Amino acid sequence: MASPGEHASFLPPVLTFLAAAVVGVPVFRWLGQSAVLGYLVAGVLIGPSGLSLIAEPETAASVAEIGVVLLLFIVGLELHLSQLVSMRRDIFGLGTAQLVLCALVLGGAGILAGQPLAAAAVVGIALALSATAVALQLLEERGDLGSPYGSRAFAVLLFQDLSVVGILALMPLAASAGQGSGGPWLGEAASSTGRVLAAIGAVVLVGRYGLNPFFRLLAASGAREVMTAAALLVVLGTALLMEQVGLSMAMGAFLAGILLAESNFRHQLEADIEPFRGMLLGLFFMSVGMSIDGGLVRAVWPALFGATFAAIFVKVALVAGLFRLFGSDTLSALRGAAVLAPAGEFAFVLLPQAADLGLTGPTATRFAVALAALTMLIGPILAKGLDRLIDARLSKQANAGADSPADLAEVGTEARVLVIGFGRFGQILTQVLLAEGVAVTVIDKDVEQLRAATRFGFRIYYGDGTRLDVLRAAGIGKAELVCICVDDREGALKIVDIVHEEFASVRTFVRAYDRLHAVELMNRDVDFQIRETSESALAFGRAALEGLGLSPEAAAARAEDVRKRDIARLVLQQAGALPDGSAWLGGTEAAEVRPEPLTAPVRPARVLNTETRDLLGQDRKEAAERILAKPVLRPADEDEPSAEAELETEGNGRDD
Repeated sequence: MASPGEHASFLPPVLTFLAAAVVGVPVFRWLGQSAVLGYLVAGVLIGPSGLSLIAEPETAASVAEIGVVLLLFIVGLELHLSQLVSMRRDIFGLGTAQLVLCALVLGGAGILAGQPLAAAAVVGIALALSATAVALQLLEERGDLGSPYGSRAFAVLLFQDLSVVGILALMPLAASAGQGSGGPWLGEAASSTGRVLAAIGAVVLVGRYGLNPFFRLLAASGAREVMTAAALLVVLGTALLMEQVGLSMAMGAFLAGILLAESNFRHQLEADIEPFRGMLLGLFFMSVGMSIDGGLVRAVWPALFGATFAAIFVKVALVAGLFRLFGSDTLSALRGAAVLAPAGEFAFVLLPQAADLGLTGPTATRFAVALAALTMLIGPILAKGLDRLIDARLSKQANAGADSPADLAEVGTEARVLVIGFGRFGQILTQVLLAEGVAVTVIDKDVEQLRAATRFGFRIYYGDGTRLDVLRAAGIGKAELVCICVDDREGALKIVDIVHEEFASVRTFVRAYDRLHAVELMNRDVDFQIRETSESALAFGRAALEGLGLSPEAAAARAEDVRKRDIARLVLQQAGALPDGSAWLGGTEAAEVRPEPLTAPVRPARVLNTETRDLLGQDRKEAAERILAKPVLRPADEDEPSAEAELETEGNGRDD
């Protein structure tokens, strides 16, 4: 058993990190800044340059790298191999152009500053790389990772991660140039390439043929904690293997995510990994803040901050130009360039290795490391400021159709409906309003969707509908009702809360994401809610019945009966009146909504293959226990099904 002294030495650093995160991040989010900036500043304050609360920042940095690893794994889970192939032009075209052009310009600046060619080249490459963790976190906070510019930014980051192994291999060659050691280096490079290819091949084979059976076996055991342990084992094991052969740990984790993207367990893996990813990624950002050399900053702060702003603006200008060349519009190009402006995590790997090889001197290395860290600190602030400038410009353009204040007032007055979200759902909704001649104002933060809205003759407003100032500026106070059509569960709830608190006279019509979301909206007393798939699924089922030979009247009656039963069950779930546990809990724990038949099954379900039987074995056992322990609530006019039928139809999944 550990002694009290060992516990005492372990707990203070942990408590320091937790306290810094709990205090720093909310403060910066309240100021309208990114959580990344909160973590970075917290790291500066608790590190050697601040209060010196952490004695060994290097230890924290080594653990914090796992946060980047888990982030890349989750990103890989969201991609399919076909998507990766479709991105090859951006990965190898845009990615190559970005790295080469930025390295040449920044390295050239180093030569002009008096650095030798080799040192300037290494520093230029290190600064040309971008911070994967910072960029992905910013894109995730914006909700733009799946946008065209977000996909291009990710392609650039992916190419940079791929190129690191080659850069690390070339550095010894640069160090030994002119010493006649090219032969041994070439042999080592060939051996390294072979190890990399063999490791990737092994990972692909195991991922393709071994992981799904492995997770099926674990799922059959019913032990959730084992599934979590297995997810961490796969991610960290693949990352370690890739590191051993010369690739980055992040690339290994990304490869593992790609291999599991088609797995039936993808969503479960993501849910298991997410808590670890968030905390460790925050620790990584704090470790970057702790790495800033306060003494050096104080000694040469004019040159250091000047170089920091210069490096950021050079990268933004160059990358924005390349984004435009590859098809992005100007504003999207600026957004993409801003998230790629901070120097990357690999700068903290390349620069120390360059110093060990004699490519850079101690002073130049310390200056470049501090410069890279400062770009990661200042870059998110500038990106946020650029976002606000772009938002203001787009808002001005969106309202440019009104030639005078009187015109603006007239447009605001006649807009009876405010539609937040002009995606696939909002577009169909507004077609109905347009057909009736109802005046509509549309809010969206997707430029392409706003361009589409201009063809409808609506008043359009660029901005985030979850912000009170955006809602006020769009004229919500003069609208009769607001239609919340965003594809974001939490965002929709936040808008409802704002409208009910600030604009009590405005009615709320809300698109519900699923059944649980619908119950949450009902508890907030919205005027109307509808699940996005419910009516279309009922219409689909009615058409299917007609296709099987039923008359349109009989098919419509069946669909209407199911609709009534479904609404009745939804009301019972909201009230917590169902005995099966699938009711809204109303507390801090998330409710579990299980799909249940609204009509008693006429025959038991059948399992058609061994794999499915193995997977459902534990679920059937749990279902049997629930059925034996609790009464089953069903309409009084139905025949009571057998316990076997109840057991066979028990399942898990989304109710829609």
